[in-house]
Amino acid sequence: MASILDLNNENFERVTGSGVVLVDFWAPWCNPCRMLGTILEQVAGEAPEDIVIGKVNIDENKELAVKFEVTNIPRLFLYKDGKIIQEFNGIQSKPKLLDALRNA
Repeated sequence: MASILDLNNENFERVTGSGVVLVDFWAPWCNPCRMLGTILEQVAGEAPEDIVIGKVNIDENKELAVKFEVTNIPRLFLYKDGKIIQEFNGIQSKPKLLDALRNA
């Protein structure tokens, strides 16, 4: 089972700097974000345990949203050892996300 972590300005670089990390930029008022949150919980339950799923609340971490030019949410970035290797816009299916994580 993968872990789900809240990411912020203080821990973002450390968490995304090594291994495979899927980062979800979201906001609590965003209905598609909440739908994707449920999917990410299911993905976490099936993903290998060395994978991390990070969630960035853009209302609380505006600097990160600006840095990564997040203008629409939900928006996901897949990191491998500190580098973005794939991006997703909008709601994604559980099989698509699991496939991306397993092939990262």
